[in-house]
Order: sequence, then C-alpha cells, then structure tokens
Amino acid sequence: MIIERAYVHVASCDERAWPWSVPCVRALLSDGLRFTAPVTFLVGENGSGKSTLVEGLAEGFGLDSWGGSHDWRYAGPRPKSVLGERVRFDAAPRGRRMLSSWSARKGFFLRAETALDALNREGFDADSVSHGEGFLAAFREKFFQPGLYVMDEPEAALSFSSCLELLGHIHQLVKNGGQVICATHSPLLTALPGADIVEVGEHGMRRVDWDELALVDHWRRYLAAPQAYLRHILD
Repeated sequence: MIIERAYVHVASCDERAWPWSVPCVRALLSDGLRFTAPVTFLVGENGSGKSTLVEGLAEGFGLDSWGGSHDWRYAGPRPKSVLGERVRFDAAPRGRRMLSSWSARKGFFLRAETALDALNREGFDADSVSHGEGFLAAFREKFFQPGLYVMDEPEAALSFSSCLELLGHIHQLVKNGGQVICATHSPLLTALPGADIVEVGEHGMRRVDWDELALVDHWRRYLAAPQAYLRHILD
C-alpha cells in the first residue's frame, strides 16, 4: 500500500458550488476515503462524480490531470483543479518516502481520452497499434514498479479477453508493490479477488460486495433476457 486515506484540506467552501456539490466529493470532504486494499474500484452511474474523484486523487498525488506519469506533463505546467489542489493523503509506511520526496514519487494516471497521446509523448509509438493494444501497452511499459496508479475507465477500449489481460497486469503490479485506484463500469474488472469496491452516487460513497453491485445485477438480467430491457427502448 502507498496511501491509506485521502481527504480534503479546506478551511471553508460553498457546498452548493462545484465540485463540493457532488455527493462523493462532499463525502471526501466530511469523512475522507480510507483505502483498505491495494486495488480500489470506484463504480457509479455516469454523472455520479467518479471521474471527478479519480482526477482529484491523481492531481493530489502530483499526476497531470490529462494523464501520464509523475515525472512528465501533458502540456507543460498547469494549475491543479479546485479539488486536486486540496486533496491530501495519509501515507502507508511504504508510501511515506514518496509523499515526502518528489523525486521518490512514482505513479501514472491513465484516462481514456488521452491515454494514447500520453504514451506517444512519453516515447511509445502508440499509433502503430490498435486503441486497445495501446492501452495494454501502457501497462506493459509504465505499470510495473511500486507507485500509485490511477485509472479512469480503462475498459473503454478493451475487449473481453483484453480486460482479462488487464486484470493480470494489475495483479502483477500489486505483487510488485503498486497500488491501484480505478473508476470503472466493468463487472469483469471489479471481480478481481481481494479488491475493495466503493460505489459512488447520490448517497456519497459506500463499500459494497461485487455481487451486490447494481451493474452486476443489470448485466446478469440483461444477458439472461435481453428483450426484457430492449422492449422498453425499442418499442
């Protein structure tokens, strides 16, 4: 583990204004988010705030909000977001040196919109492979040493088999001492044994078991009887 808890350091704020109006951000503000496993999945509907949350966590750790590794910037120096500027961490024993020393800090922020461009700018020829292969290349090339790795919907470009390969990379990364925080809609990824799952929504944040996730229930029902869903859309 690199970090044990994330929280927001702010003297005062208007909870009616963004990002403090987002329920999961308010929960981070009031209670913080404790990390209990090397892999944490954040799940929730579109608009629930999970991407805002992972971006703020990445920025708080010193990663560029547009994606890339700790020692690289997407477009030169850029001010952090309102949330990223105020995120703080309680370090685990392994992560104390990283948080106290900029040169010792290691990590990567992978976001779907800019992943391939980030790889190109860091020296990998992502244009020579497919979109999905480029995502997997990010793991082979950049996700291998102890550090904090933040991901925003990495399954977006991946097939079923590629998602399974991604799980294998995450498992090896954790064995090497890495920590992963991932926003996702994937029931496949969230099934990783030992992972902590945090569901975000109007309630804020709460921990759930994999088989209690709404997205798992919907996929089960849809695959068992697609017409039960499609008739409401197509009729």
